Amino acid sequence: MKKSNGAPEQAGLSASAEVATLQRAAPPNCASPKALLSPLNHPNTSPPARSTVGGVGPGAALAGGVFAVSRLVWQWSMAAEVFSLNNLFVGLLFSLCACFHHADSAPQRRKFAQWGALCCGLGLCNQHTLVLYIVVIVPWVLLRLHSHQELSLRVLTQLGLCFLGGFLPYLYLPVSSYWNTARWSWGDQTSLHGLLTHLLRAEYGTFSLAKTDSPASLATMLQAHLDHCMADLPLPVLILAGVALFLSPLNRRRCVLPWLLAGMLLLYSLFFAWRANLDISKPLLLGVVERFWLQSDAVLCVLAGLGLSVLVEGLERRLGLGGCGEQEAGPSLPDWWHTWPTPTTGEACLGRGAETGLGPFSNQHRIRALAQDQGPEWAGPGECDQSRNDVVERFARGLLDSIPQNSIVLTRGDLPGNTLRYLHYCQGLRPDVSLVDQEMMTYRWYVAKLGHHHHKVHFPGHWWDPVQWEEKRTFSLEQFLLHNSQRAVFACIGLPDGDPSWQRSFSRWPWGICDQLVPVQARFHPEEWARRTRNMYNWTEPHDSFHPGTWERVANEEMWQARMKTAFFLFDLAEKVEGEAKTRLFELSYTLYKEIVEEHKDHPSNWDKNMALASERLLRSGARGHNPDNLLTQSIEHFTLYLEKEPTDPQADAIRAAISHLLKERQRLRERHSS
Repeated sequence: MKKSNGAPEQAGLSASAEVATLQRAAPPNCASPKALLSPLNHPNTSPPARSTVGGVGPGAALAGGVFAVSRLVWQWSMAAEVFSLNNLFVGLLFSLCACFHHADSAPQRRKFAQWGALCCGLGLCNQHTLVLYIVVIVPWVLLRLHSHQELSLRVLTQLGLCFLGGFLPYLYLPVSSYWNTARWSWGDQTSLHGLLTHLLRAEYGTFSLAKTDSPASLATMLQAHLDHCMADLPLPVLILAGVALFLSPLNRRRCVLPWLLAGMLLLYSLFFAWRANLDISKPLLLGVVERFWLQSDAVLCVLAGLGLSVLVEGLERRLGLGGCGEQEAGPSLPDWWHTWPTPTTGEACLGRGAETGLGPFSNQHRIRALAQDQGPEWAGPGECDQSRNDVVERFARGLLDSIPQNSIVLTRGDLPGNTLRYLHYCQGLRPDVSLVDQEMMTYRWYVAKLGHHHHKVHFPGHWWDPVQWEEKRTFSLEQFLLHNSQRAVFACIGLPDGDPSWQRSFSRWPWGICDQLVPVQARFHPEEWARRTRNMYNWTEPHDSFHPGTWERVANEEMWQARMKTAFFLFDLAEKVEGEAKTRLFELSYTLYKEIVEEHKDHPSNWDKNMALASERLLRSGARGHNPDNLLTQSIEHFTLYLEKEPTDPQADAIRAAISHLLKERQRLRERHSS
């Protein structure tokens, strides 16, 4: 599911093309070859001699290089997501805006407007956030056409048809929904209401990132966005973007596009910060949010490229640099200055560029230099090569392999749901298993559209309603489990809190990452269950080996915590029983904890806390042949280790008090034995 590590270079080329088009105004179709590149020029001033410094090279190389080596672009260009294609459509819109702005004639303006309308429609098919740029571009295009007296009903109709033409890929949805042959899909698009619900993401929240009623603070989101810009984009890039806006008013014609970009950036940043309703204090959710900042990063990089071009041309004029031949009289410049590529200087300069290979500051060298400027964390593609990263796939394969034959798996959340479906439907793994999504089962279309694809899965109603399951057409989780009692049912990962009905007839036994839902009358054999769930996945990935904001971190953490899940279950069960069974369960829980803690020296911090509690509880229950001094020592040591790893735990004071009490108890025990 990962792409090769060369994908970010494509993003850089896209950004370079944006700046090149903005600077050159897309010759020969646009009016001025240096329309946006020369805001310092007076309209009546004759153009200077051709230069080996100016042109589109410096600005395009800066914008493309910075955008390509930025952390977010690199990260999301290697994942199967919508954001790379959205970058392409953003670049196309920028380029078409420049061409439209500098078009010489009415036919050229209509052509670029129509292409832009088509790109707007296609872009919205891929990513809805592009609409925040489109609502800025469309009024500007219409106003410009009106100012040239070229806006008519016919032109509006043509633009509307081009825009709607971009939505043609959506025709597949009602056709596919009607035939209903897809084994997994989202929504029912056979009706207009269902199609609009899908297009607007109404079930998930239009322009929202999650179904939640507790949106994050606008100020918090804006501050996080600003922190991202300061951390992931070099400070000179931000300064140059400001230079482009500050100097653009010097020429009224050439100030339009920089401020158009600024308007897009402002609207996008404010609107997204308002609608991004996720708790970004959690690293994983912050990673979900920051993917959408790519769209605004593209604006900043293009503005920085324009700002650099402004400064380079201004400096070139002041130094009196010459054209392709001999340099005009003026201060001497270092040798590397003259090796900058100059795509707009004509055939002679192009010939010289070919001979020199564009010198030491070719695009490849620029990108490497910019990568080094980003810091050691992003020193080159080797640090970011994820082509051998198969952690999430191994997570899903291990989970599927552990499920018994002909089972039903109730998936919950993105990690188990998407990964298991990919292996099951796309790669054909475990065709005997039935995957049922817990959240999707609560939608009214799920059983009607996908129920017949789940062979031998019986749905006792039209949809699962965790709250009002007594209604005629709905069902509860308990009813679902009773109707499928002939098959083993596993919940991965967890069950929602809204429907506790299953607890009347079923128990939840740990099965690695998942839980098996078994009838309450089934007899539980602790030793046998511990044997079946021991070393279930053979997971070899080191603990705490991925960034907190990645799905690899989540998958790795789930695998590590699965090792202690049976021990935790036995401990919790022992707290609810009395007599010999209590001691037996505490001893088995202690044995399992001791085994994994000694086997894995670098383990999660909660293992130490649980190990300490298991030692203490076994001691209180009678020790069953274990040395009390050893149990006290182990409890003290692991409580101490836990506090070293988690000093801010809310129960830290209680744990310190427990350590003090255990130390005194051990001292009394040793004194009693010595006497």
